[in-house]
Amino acid sequence: MNLETTQVAIIGAGPSGAIAAALLNQKGIDVIVIEKATFPRFSIGESLLPACMESIRAAGMLDAVNHAGFQFKNGAAFNRRGRYVSFDFTDKFSQGIGTTFQVQRGAFDKVLADDAERQGVTIRYQHEIESVELNGESPRLTVKDANGEKYTLEADFILDASGFGRVLPRLLNLETPSCLPPRKAIFTHITDRIDDEQYDRDKILISVHPNNQDVWYWLIPFSNGTCSFGIVGEPTFFERYPEDHIDAIRQLASEEPRLAILLAQAEYPNPAGEIGGYSANVSTLATDKFALLGNAGEFLDPVFSSGVTIAMKSAEYATDALLRQLSGEKVDWTADYEKPLLKGIDTFRCYVEGWYKGTLQDVIFYPNPDAKIKQMICSILAGYAWDEGNPYVKEPVRRLDILASICAE
Repeated sequence: MNLETTQVAIIGAGPSGAIAAALLNQKGIDVIVIEKATFPRFSIGESLLPACMESIRAAGMLDAVNHAGFQFKNGAAFNRRGRYVSFDFTDKFSQGIGTTFQVQRGAFDKVLADDAERQGVTIRYQHEIESVELNGESPRLTVKDANGEKYTLEADFILDASGFGRVLPRLLNLETPSCLPPRKAIFTHITDRIDDEQYDRDKILISVHPNNQDVWYWLIPFSNGTCSFGIVGEPTFFERYPEDHIDAIRQLASEEPRLAILLAQAEYPNPAGEIGGYSANVSTLATDKFALLGNAGEFLDPVFSSGVTIAMKSAEYATDALLRQLSGEKVDWTADYEKPLLKGIDTFRCYVEGWYKGTLQDVIFYPNPDAKIKQMICSILAGYAWDEGNPYVKEPVRRLDILASICAE
């Protein structure tokens, strides 16, 4: 097999891969991105958080994203048994960008990847990783190209940005059980035909099933008159619904009164998708030879749209540490990458668990919230889960438990 070399090999051209590649390229690092698919391609994770825009700006991609025509997003709305609550992401505790977009990921991911290429990054589409070898002085990947020909790619370091493909966790046997119980999502893209003047297309709408507080719906509007619409629950919950996912989604929409009104004229022209058992974890996020980015390392739950934010933040943390290592500095990957990244992940995990336990729902739907505390919660919902100046980030479990107990009373 032919042998090629590069400083950094990145597996996957999705958001974390494109961001990491651009950040490294800015510093003159030779990068090759290996991507199994061709772009555009479908992916979930369509409602971005404002914190993403900070990473996009750092990667020099803000103009490309701003001019791509995506649906503007300025917050999140929650609906439970007739009570409607909204969060304005510009009215938050943390400093930083307060608006973002709701995107069809095929188009969005291609915008990022295309801009990385514009900046000088090499992306090899339809190239697939078959094996990895870490025993030598430098990591080596065996790659199969679009014609079925194989070659070896030797790099000083590997960044795994393969998302749900989880290439290195599979090949290196790093996968471990998630602490979160298994859940399932069914979803589709609809032509929404919503004519309700009170409906705010600038926000994702999260609705709670009227009879099951741990079952929830997402409604994510796009700029072309369509929406991403999905339902999340424990796998056994869906056993009472039709096997045809579109029929199940229609029936579930009719069970939530507000959604039944909003989607009364909706059309369902597309097939439905399903993901299950998506929460994932690994035994290690990084060594001196590789680091796992985003969903390749850990995925929590789609409820707060944290996936892309974690992916992009991991790209920033990993490239900061990697640049120091490539310059000859000794890097402690646990202290310099894993622990800082996990601070935000653990904050999101606390809020995911609180959502399903009902404690966070008690907070969100509390009728008379303190304005300052709402700004602090809003910051986390906006993706600023690493801002330890926010007491609800610094001590997420204790603070949320105390606040929930007050709201419940």
